[in-house]
Amino acid sequence: MTDQERDLRARLVAAGVELVATGGVQALGLREIARHAGVSHGAPRRYFPTHRELLAAIAQQGFGKLTDALAGADALAAGTGGDARARLDALSRAYLGFAAANPGMFELMFRHDLLEGSGVELRSTTVPLFLTFVGLVTEVHPDSADPAARTAALWSNLHGLAQLRSWGSLRLITGSEDIGPLLRTVLDAHLGPAAR
Repeated sequence: MTDQERDLRARLVAAGVELVATGGVQALGLREIARHAGVSHGAPRRYFPTHRELLAAIAQQGFGKLTDALAGADALAAGTGGDARARLDALSRAYLGFAAANPGMFELMFRHDLLEGSGVELRSTTVPLFLTFVGLVTEVHPDSADPAARTAALWSNLHGLAQLRSWGSLRLITGSEDIGPLLRTVLDAHLGPAAR
């Protein structure tokens, strides 16, 4: 691939990142991405054989930012002597914070109906993130028969909180924007009560 081809691919992805931030997933049509990147409407097909591959490249940018946010939160929690439970709390807060700050990207990243069959690049990012959570859940519950299932249940609950928060549903139920009490309840439910 030439430098010019790499540059055009990067421009298309950057245009998609900007569009998903301002218009959500529904703004990610091929023609709109091409227009926003300043190229012909046929250009994306030359560099991304399918629309899904372009969407996956855009989502990959989001997973990179989420990875950085989680790594920063984990390093801070670990650096202050946090045990596995404290680190999971920090990771969960970072996950929910990323979702709140990037609702369009967050939706795209987990829309496997849009990304299915787009290659292994996303799995190379998402699987290590999940395994970080599994490792910490295993530390909290070393005798767990299936730490991956326990982690998947925790992640599902966190994802549900993030989605319901973005739709405004949690505020209707709790009367508050504060997600802290709900997060404590979720972590207690999946990890056992924290030492207070």
